[in-house]
Amino acid sequence: MDKKQPRAKALLPILVFLVIYLGSGIYFEYIDHEDGRMGFYVISVVVAFGLALIVAFLQNRELSFDEKIHICAQGIGDDNIVIMLFIFLMAGAFSGLAKAAGGAESTANLMLSIVPGSMAIPGLFVIACLISMSMGTSVGTITVLVPIAAAVAKNIGSPMPFVIGTVVGGSMFGDNLSVISDTTIAATRTQGVEMRDKFRANIRIALPASLITLLILVIHSLRNPGTNMGQYSYNIWLAIPYFIVLGLALLGLNVFIVLGIGIILFLLIGGAAGTVSFSTAFSAMGEGTAGMFETMIVTILVASISALMREYGGFEAILAFIRKRARTAKGGKLGIFLLTGLMDIATANNTVAIVIAAPIAKEISNEYNLEPKEVASLLDTTSCIFQGLIPYGAQLLIAASLAGISSIAIIPFLYYQFLLTLFVFISILFSKK
Repeated sequence: MDKKQPRAKALLPILVFLVIYLGSGIYFEYIDHEDGRMGFYVISVVVAFGLALIVAFLQNRELSFDEKIHICAQGIGDDNIVIMLFIFLMAGAFSGLAKAAGGAESTANLMLSIVPGSMAIPGLFVIACLISMSMGTSVGTITVLVPIAAAVAKNIGSPMPFVIGTVVGGSMFGDNLSVISDTTIAATRTQGVEMRDKFRANIRIALPASLITLLILVIHSLRNPGTNMGQYSYNIWLAIPYFIVLGLALLGLNVFIVLGIGIILFLLIGGAAGTVSFSTAFSAMGEGTAGMFETMIVTILVASISALMREYGGFEAILAFIRKRARTAKGGKLGIFLLTGLMDIATANNTVAIVIAAPIAKEISNEYNLEPKEVASLLDTTSCIFQGLIPYGAQLLIAASLAGISSIAIIPFLYYQFLLTLFVFISILFSKK
């Protein structure tokens, strides 16, 4: 393939997307705000990317319309993009069925019944970590645990933002590491690496941050002992599939096999427990896959836009910019961190941020001879850091809404995200050649 000439104007589609999506989000969230409405979700991200794709098609008159369609088709037809789309479908089916069967609530309540009242807050953090790793979603974990955490905060007399921040931190830990998380799927498939390899690279950064966070929470609990958290009902059989899925994922089994086993287990156990029937199970799986449609459409649109920008020389322009300022592999990694962070701040969606940044990160990886598994880890970790910190992201907005507090009030207590940022910089600073 001939090397493209750097053309900064080829990046115009992304600029158009950011102006439309970020501009409308700021307007509806902070200028024309309505209670109960999330400003960054008023204008669909699909519509914003659709307009950006139109701009991409209007550029570069040297290529015909049919040639541009062919370039888009090549981008969408990449093996990793196709695999990613299939995994999104299976992950959606698993998530929908698990939710309908009551697996998430039973798993959370089972763990809460084991945790002593004096260690309620550290227990909530650990439970959030495990539930989100099993479910593969931070938003789902927050939706399940925050109402419980709010009740715990009132029972033990701890500040509400502190307890809710603990749950959000644990939820982002699992979202970052889970092999069935859409962020993990996007990061690994776009970089062409195995999920277990990305997990091993990721855990070296996430585990120290989580352990220090847990230590802080334990010290706080020892100084401020809680009371009895109350009784929570659960069905241990409905919790078993999540633990099996988590165990198989940690063993490095193929994600299709892991998700397939999880679906079969919830079908059998949920049916035996009477929480789902044949018809409701498949309806729930359909709803789960439907919930992934927006992510899949965004993936297709971004793959098309990226292919056109690459053809027009946009990626070369970004690489030329980075080359002038980062002459080492560490500088390349820092560039990926900043790029992914900015994309998440702009889109308020960590999966979308990865999908946008991933093709450019791949080019940076090739330029500086970086390990693909480390790049995948960096993409996923960075997106989860920023997504767990921005007050207008779905995670903090939903957590704040369920707890009846401001999303900004939670930010000072997001210890895990702050520590994870520190360890990302340490990993970059001390990374080997």
